[in-house]
Amino acid sequence: MADNTNNIEGLLPLVLSAAVEAGDEIMKVYARPVSEWEVEQKSDHSPLTLADRSSQAVIARALAATPYPVLSEEGAHESYAVRQHWHRLWVVDPLDGTKEFIKRNGEFTVNIALVEAGVPVLGVVYVPVSHRLFWGTAVSGAFVVSVAPDGSLHGKARLPLPREAGRPGYVVVASRSHLSPATADFIAGERRLHPDLEIHAAGSSLKICLVAEDRADVYPRLAPTMEWDTAAGHAVATAAGCEFIDAVTGAPVVYNKPDLHNPSFIVRRHTDGY
Repeated sequence: MADNTNNIEGLLPLVLSAAVEAGDEIMKVYARPVSEWEVEQKSDHSPLTLADRSSQAVIARALAATPYPVLSEEGAHESYAVRQHWHRLWVVDPLDGTKEFIKRNGEFTVNIALVEAGVPVLGVVYVPVSHRLFWGTAVSGAFVVSVAPDGSLHGKARLPLPREAGRPGYVVVASRSHLSPATADFIAGERRLHPDLEIHAAGSSLKICLVAEDRADVYPRLAPTMEWDTAAGHAVATAAGCEFIDAVTGAPVVYNKPDLHNPSFIVRRHTDGY
């Protein structure tokens, strides 16, 4: 492993395997009765389940084989006095969309990103229910594959995917659980520019992946999120040719900040040629 740690592509097999294994652990919990999920409320009133903890254990064990520190939603959060010296770090959400998990709607993901100097340079997003695995790097671009029951990968396709026949002319993807008034105003403004606009609701980092795939044109998130919610999807989206920008300043969103909250942001698929 030591020979590959300075090579982003060399880290991919480890991270892809960790994401799939973590997804398998999540699905073991998902298959149990809800009474066995060990649901707790964290200090911010967000839910935590046995699936979050099981996924975290898998990912932490895998990433311990690399020399880079880990910033995870479910792990210890070092102070910025410590983190400011981290040129490269992993940013992880072991179960993004716990609310969607609890609702049993399948719209939850495993998110693992490598951030370098504030920029996500590698990202993996795994959707355990649909067995779809997304990844993107600053080196080779973005891809999606299907994961077979034995863990093998099939049907690798580069993102964005060819635009499907019959796809609406302009699609806004919005949060299934967090549609803020500001987002509603944004959508109204987009509708004035695109009368054929349609809204696609989804949970977790799936929303970012929908733009990366070109199943949607824009995802506005004008409500609070944390760095681990978006870093992996950010890497996938930018590797697929999308922009991921601060909704106010238009600057790229950056990571490992003193405050781990993201600004309001917009993920946009460039639609030139359509």
